[in-house]
Amino acid sequence: MQPRNMSMSGVVDLAAVKAAGEAKAKAEQARAEAARHGGPAAVPPSALVIDVDEAGFERDVLQRSAEVPVVLDFWAEWCEPCKQLGPLLERLAVEYDGRFLLAKIDVDANQMLMQQFGIQGIPAVFAVVAGQALPLFQGAVPEAQIRETLDQLIQVGEERFGLTGLAVDRDADGSAPARPAAGPYDALLEAAMSALDAGDLAGAVQAYRNVLADDPEHPEAKLGLAQADLLSRVQGMDPQAVRKSAADDPADVAAQIAAADLDLVGGHVQDAFGRLVETVRRTFGEDRDAARLRLLELFEVIGPEDPRVIAGRQALARVLF
Repeated sequence: MQPRNMSMSGVVDLAAVKAAGEAKAKAEQARAEAARHGGPAAVPPSALVIDVDEAGFERDVLQRSAEVPVVLDFWAEWCEPCKQLGPLLERLAVEYDGRFLLAKIDVDANQMLMQQFGIQGIPAVFAVVAGQALPLFQGAVPEAQIRETLDQLIQVGEERFGLTGLAVDRDADGSAPARPAAGPYDALLEAAMSALDAGDLAGAVQAYRNVLADDPEHPEAKLGLAQADLLSRVQGMDPQAVRKSAADDPADVAAQIAAADLDLVGGHVQDAFGRLVETVRRTFGEDRDAARLRLLELFEVIGPEDPRVIAGRQALARVLF
């Protein structure tokens, strides 16, 4: 059966996703207002990015990780990819408004820390949560994947360790005002949904990307693009061959990822999530990253507020931490 005419509208309620996104935005605004009006220990946005050395590591990283996830950026002046990744992480640290603290570590000046974390190439990004260190990724990876990793890290910090982050006074050091709401995008979103239902995946992808180019966090466009990408991946698959490969060789990560895509398109959401969580549990290195990133992509297809996604994120956290 070819999936090109399948619609994901029965799997995901786009209106609910839009409402959830608006609710999240309002909550973030309220949090910022509370910080400006007597919130505890509010810090300026400039304090969300710090330089750390060996002498101050315990104070600036280990102790701070008891109140906020600390992301470690191992870099060097001579490293060209570091010059791409570093500014992106700094921008995200401010954008995430105190939900994580970015600590930059110059490996040339801090060889001992580099050895302790087993750094073999830079840029390398780790996190410390409640005193526990874990690797996040290496190299200048795409921004979308970085955001997914940060979102998961923050969720783990909140759910497992009660880390609520830092209160931020956005006016303390003259930071730029909040970005105004973009849009409206009703015509583009309607065209994208029509294209998706008609099987014009390329047209749907382009329409969603047009929205995201102007508003990268638009919830409906992010969800729609994830749907279109999923349908594009399964379009040319032979379902029987894919499932046979996955059943015959549980260690074949590519086969498990492909089977999970088919599971989700077929409406077997929990099967798809469970398959990839188990793949993450028994793999390491690049294989683990591939399975984890695909699982995060499938979470986007269903939507962050869905109970199955919440349960899936909790299951993933248990095998990662």
